[in-house]
Amino acid sequence: MSHAGEAAYDGLRLSQWQSGRTRADGLSRRDLLRALAGVGLGAAAVLSGAGSAAAAGPIVKPLPAEWFDVFGGNAEMRWESMRGQGYHTPVDRFFVRNHTATPLIDVQTWRLRLFGAGLRGAPGRDAAVEFDYAQLRRLPSVAVSAFVECAGNGRSFFGSQQGTPAAGTPWRLGAVGVARWRGVRLATVLRRAGLTAAAVDVLPVGLDAEVVSNGVNLGHVRRPLPVAKALDDALLAYEMNGEPLPPDHGAPVRLVVPSWAGIASVKWVGEIEVSDVPLFSPFNTQLYRLFGSGYPAEGELVTRQVVKSAFELPWQGATFAAGQRHVLHGRSWSGNGRIRTVRVSTDGGATWRQARPRGVQLSGSGWLPWSVDWLPRQPGEYELLARASDETGASQPDSVPFNTGGYLFGAVVRHRVTVV
Repeated sequence: MSHAGEAAYDGLRLSQWQSGRTRADGLSRRDLLRALAGVGLGAAAVLSGAGSAAAAGPIVKPLPAEWFDVFGGNAEMRWESMRGQGYHTPVDRFFVRNHTATPLIDVQTWRLRLFGAGLRGAPGRDAAVEFDYAQLRRLPSVAVSAFVECAGNGRSFFGSQQGTPAAGTPWRLGAVGVARWRGVRLATVLRRAGLTAAAVDVLPVGLDAEVVSNGVNLGHVRRPLPVAKALDDALLAYEMNGEPLPPDHGAPVRLVVPSWAGIASVKWVGEIEVSDVPLFSPFNTQLYRLFGSGYPAEGELVTRQVVKSAFELPWQGATFAAGQRHVLHGRSWSGNGRIRTVRVSTDGGATWRQARPRGVQLSGSGWLPWSVDWLPRQPGEYELLARASDETGASQPDSVPFNTGGYLFGAVVRHRVTVV
């Protein structure tokens, strides 16, 4: 789905929602506005109700301090933990973004239910088309190397670099990871369920607990996906790096929507509505939209990710010996496609050199590992910068317009290190 297509889709759906010609899961526009008045969901969300599965706790897997910075129910990967690793992010150090808490779901009783007026016969919830886990695994499978990245990755730099702090989890750049996902194309499941030409939106729903914000129950995490994107490259994944999905990453089955913000890749998916009318939820009307002085009053929908780069270094305490040659390692990625060039500055942006690729970028929705030599001659404080450009010509700017949610920070990040 092209950038132009995404903008047209959002504009049309927004006008339909504002004029009342669409569904928003029973929430009125006033409720949605009240739910998020003056506060981001990342700061306000709490558990509510039992959900559809037992909650094991905010996060199940171990979170050693050398691999993660933990923010309540969210865990950011420390970039130095990727030093010396292969192309894919190991599962044990893959970041975790939870809106509530990780549920434990019995794979034997799990079902994927599809229903709605966009399917033949327009089955309702009571007559949904169902796939159990074994049936899903018997369908033709594919594997793709793709990043999943929180829309707020890099949020902290709105404050630390641009002086405009944004509410929400203060991610640096570690709310991203690349895995080799295996599963069934969403297109395959939709067609087997009876997709019709009238379908316009699909709405995957997670089985984690319902989300409450400012006293308003926003329901389960769910976000409409245009049929064009659903049929393009969306994946119902049940494996991650060759192993069954672990609980924190969506077991038994999650959606993976390559190149789009992580909110589209709904974890613990249990049902999918296929609709012949536009669908909305709080997660694409007031959340995960760009609001601010540089944007329209109605905001802009967050879809694909922007260009980013990160050094495989700690954010504090990285030291190098003066007069010795060092190799700096990093990775760059983009929601637009493959990375074409990466340029690195070791003097705060005064001069730039081209980095050399380390291996190949396995897919347009993966990342490009790179390295560059550095010989710092004098002790002192230095700023390292990396600027990537992708195949569309998009490049990392020096700054980006502020938005209240702190989404899609794609500017060049200044990484301070010490030479001794």
